[in-house]
This record gives sequence, C-alpha cells and structure tokens, in this order.
Amino acid sequence: MTDTNTKQLAMSATQGAKTYQCGSLAYTKGALAILFGWLIWGELCFVLMEWVLPNILPINLKSLGCPNWMIGAIMTTIPGILNLGMGPYISFKSDRFRSRWGRRIPFILGTMPFLCVSLILLGCSKDIGGFLQRHSAFFQQFSPTSLTIALIAVFVILFQFFNSFVGSVFWGLYNDVIPSQFMSRFYGALRVFNGIAASGISFFIFEYAESHMREIFISASMLYLVGFGIVCLRVKEGTYPPISEQNVEKRSGIGVYFDECFRQKFYWLIFLINVWISVIAASLPFNVFFFREMGLSLEDIGKYGAITLISALAFMYLVMVFIDRWHPLRVSAYYTVFAVISIFMHWVWLFVSLPAHLFFWLYLGYGLITILQIALGAAIQMPILIRLFPKSRFAQFCSARGIVAAPLGLTAGIAVGIFFDFLKWHFGGSDFAYRFLFVWNTAFSILLATTVIWTYRYWYRLGGDRHYHPPAPWNDSKVEEMPIVPTVGPQSKWLNISLVLFRLIMAASSLGILPLLWWMYSTHATNALFWYGAVLLPLALIAWFCWAMLEASIRRDMQRCRNNKTPRNGIPHHGVLILMGAQFLLATGLWGAQCIVSLTIGQQTSAIIFGVANIVTCFLLIGAVWLFTRLERGYLVTLDKSLA
Repeated sequence: MTDTNTKQLAMSATQGAKTYQCGSLAYTKGALAILFGWLIWGELCFVLMEWVLPNILPINLKSLGCPNWMIGAIMTTIPGILNLGMGPYISFKSDRFRSRWGRRIPFILGTMPFLCVSLILLGCSKDIGGFLQRHSAFFQQFSPTSLTIALIAVFVILFQFFNSFVGSVFWGLYNDVIPSQFMSRFYGALRVFNGIAASGISFFIFEYAESHMREIFISASMLYLVGFGIVCLRVKEGTYPPISEQNVEKRSGIGVYFDECFRQKFYWLIFLINVWISVIAASLPFNVFFFREMGLSLEDIGKYGAITLISALAFMYLVMVFIDRWHPLRVSAYYTVFAVISIFMHWVWLFVSLPAHLFFWLYLGYGLITILQIALGAAIQMPILIRLFPKSRFAQFCSARGIVAAPLGLTAGIAVGIFFDFLKWHFGGSDFAYRFLFVWNTAFSILLATTVIWTYRYWYRLGGDRHYHPPAPWNDSKVEEMPIVPTVGPQSKWLNISLVLFRLIMAASSLGILPLLWWMYSTHATNALFWYGAVLLPLALIAWFCWAMLEASIRRDMQRCRNNKTPRNGIPHHGVLILMGAQFLLATGLWGAQCIVSLTIGQQTSAIIFGVANIVTCFLLIGAVWLFTRLERGYLVTLDKSLA
C-alpha cells in the first residue's frame, strides 16, 4: 500500500468508510483499486519479460542448426533443474524473512539487475560470440554457431537462476497483500490483461522474432527493470508476526516437510496432475515448427495466436464465475476428457495437406470454435489449488507440487526433442515430423484426464461439495477446517439443453452428409461419394442411435431423481456439457467447410479423412458423456439444488 493510500485510508477511517483487511493491511475500495492496478501492471511487465524466452529463443536456436533434443534441454530441462533445486528453498526462506521492505519484495528487487543483464546477454549472444572470436585465439577453434549455442545455454542458466527467485515468491506477494475475498476476481482480471498483452505481442512483434531478436530481448529487459521496479517501490507489504527460533527449528526440518506434503495419497494425485501438464507443456516450443511445416509465415503464426487469445479473453472473466459455481475440480474432470477429443481432432493433419492460406483459415476457425475450452484451460489451474490445498500450508504444498513434477519435466524437454529427431530421421529429415506433435499431446492428455478423474472420485470420498476439508496429518483431527463454498448442482433446464445440443451434433453429422452426397455426385467425386454413402453415413446413423439410447437413459435417471428414487447411473453435471456441446456443434459445421474446401480443390481423399474424423469424434463424445454418468454414480444424485 502506497503512502498516498495510507493517508486516504486514515481520512476514510475518520469518515466511517468501509475497509478491507489483509493481515495488518487495510484498504478502502479506492486504495484496493490502486493496489490492483499496480499489481496488474507489475504482472504484465513480468509476463512480457518471460514471454520472449520460450517464444523467441527456439526460433533462434533452430536457425543455428540446433538439434531438437538440445532445444528441449535448453528450454525445459535447464529451467526444471534450477526450479527443482532452488524453488522450495527460496519459498521456505521467503516465508520466514523479515525486513522493513517485507518478505517478498527484497527477493524480487535484489535479483532484478542480474535478471535484466542476463536477458540482454541472451539477446546479444551472437554478437558476444563474434566479439570473443575476434579477440581470443581460444574461441577461434570453435565454429560461430557452436559458440553461440554454448553462450545461449550459459545465459539461459543465468537467467533461470535469477528468475527462480521471482517465480518462487511472486504468488506469495499476492497472497500477502490482497484480501482473500477479492482473490478470484483479481486472478480473473490478471488473466485478461495478461492475455491482451500476449496477444498484442503475437500480433505486432512475433513476425520480427528472427530479424530483431536482439532488440526484442533488450526491450523486454528494460520494461521489466523500469516497470516492475516501480511496482516494487509503490506496493508495500504489511508487518508479519515474528518467527520464534523454536518454531523455525521445529518446522524447517526436511523430514517434517516431506511428512506433511507426501503422506496423503490425495495430494500425490494433485501433484501427478501437474506432472502430466509439465510433460504436455514441454512440447509447446515446437508448435511454431508445426505451423511452419504447414506453410505459415511467422506473421501468420503471430496473427493466429493474437486472434485466438483475444477471443478467449472475452470469455475469461465469465469462465472464472463458472469455475467457482461448478467447482474447479469438477470443471477440470470434465474439461480434460473433452480436451483429449479436441486434440485428437488435430490428427487429420497427419494425412491432409492444404495450401497454406486455406489451412490458416480452417485452423483459425477451429481455434475460434474452441475459445471456451482455451479459456477454461487457462483459468482453471490456480483455483483448483486454492480449493484443495490447506490454506495454512499453501506455499509449502505448491513447492512440493513443483518438486514432484520436476524430475519428469526435466526429461520431458529432452524426450520430446528426441521424439521429433527420431521422426525426422524416419522421414528423411523432413519437417513432416512436427505433425506428430498431436500424437505426443494426445498420449499425455489421456494420462492427465485419467489422473484428474481419479482425483475427482477421491475428492468425493473426502466429502465432495458439501463436506470436503483438506487432509492435515499435523492436526489432531487429521483435517484442516476451511469454509465450504456453495456450488450449483445439475439443473434440469440446462441439462436438457446440453442433451439437445449433443443430439443436434449427431443429427448434423448424419443429415449433413446428404447434401454432400448430392454435390459429390454432381461433381463426379466418385471416390468420396462411395466412402460417404457406403461407410460414413451408416456409421453416422449408428452414432445417432447410440446417443439416443444414452440420452434416454440419462432422462430416465433424471425422472427417478425427481421422484426421490436413486438413479441407476449418475446424473452428469450440466456445466461443462453445455459449453462443450455448443463447441462441438460448431465443429460439425467446420467439418462441412473442410469437406467443401477439399472437394473444391480436388482433394477427395482429404474430404474422406475429414469425414472419418468427424464420425470418430461423435463416438468419442458419446463415450465421454457415458463416462460422466459413471463418474457421478453414487454421488451427484440431486437435481436443481445447491451443493453446500
């Protein structure tokens, strides 16, 4: 809280204005708004500083001829090693640090100059390599590219070392200065502004990633130094209770740390979720190479990222409200299953090659259709932890989560690089290998969905919506009491709408084939005509019939519930179903556009592949809804009631 805000608060207190407490800090609404503004601005500077490394550096490494396994090691393994070794220690020390500046800001300010210098060195790696070769005989024995790659690796280590100080205390600062009742709204606003900044960079700057790397890195460094430095000077932490020597000695032992964090199976499941997320994230640096393989320029890639991200931001705050109302773990369980289906739909690009401009628009169309799914994925991770981890040990459990994910995350970066290197060797050095990006993501998305579902069922056994309290072996009661946040159970009206949406998906996938058959006949597309008429249409009708049987079963269970009888199966929650039903209904329209585009340019095989993918998606959607009925079996058996 700034000095100006302190004066405003004192004046407001004398006038009887309402204030909001966070430890020793107290805010009026005006002071709270100013605090939010400074913290959001600081987050923007931090995010933009961090953005350049994973988005710009892989392109530079690739242009230097760096093998994929080495890109993965530099971009993923090195940061993972440093986070594994330093994150828990820094978090532990920060919790117990006391100074006139607080316990978080000194760690940020103290490392800021070194962090900025290391970022500048990264941007100037090629120039530094040239300077060393011109003035030292020792460095002349190395090739310019090898020396540049080695310097980049060294500077990445420096950058990640100092950045680990910031990353380890950043969320602790928010928790220390923001009143808890405003945390969700702050997080939602934070995601919106972060997305706007990232999309602006993607749209206006990403196309210069190869030609102006030095300038981009230097600008990001200066923005962080000035922008975030001002935030550290304007935002003030409160006072914290002293840490007695007895308590420090008692609670700082590594045995106590591991005993508290790793005794409970439930927490291990939460940690494992982060493991699979880390493995999937290890493939992100290779997304740009997939787009390049499909014929897109850096400008096209930047525009795609900007457009989809800006569109997702329009729904971000709304999504945060939904997550609170439906419970973040339930949303995650449903979302991850649908995410597997969405990723599988990208497998068509293993078999289909379209002109770059057509691919751009079709892929952009799919990106816009999945906007709500993108928003859910971006917003869900932190709310899950806030609702499931014990509040008294929140930072400790977050660091333990990172420790568990680190070992596999360390190897995942190299493993995904080796995966692509092997495929490139198999395909004779062709960048076609990068089309298998979605094979990697599908495999680990299945593991992620399985783990989240397991966690969801375990959460039900621990009390679920009405009675969950985090397991706490350090308490006599073995749980930590936390306020129960009411959630909304299945609502008949919205569940009926979601079932209708899925029925329309099956109907559109079947009836939509009929006009396509007529067009194929009139344009003499005989191969596509045979496959659609003899194979895909019968399969689409079978899918429609299977859905009708499943829908009837769900409606019978709904009627049993209204009659105060126990459903034979579970009643799925309407929340994510209605969002994903709308998404996949729009995706059915995209399937029609894909077929028309393929037939127009004479690619009958591509039209057939798009049709097969659509039918397989229908069966997967039926399987997903069936899974949700089994998932809720024995637990979610109420209709039109609040779960509290």
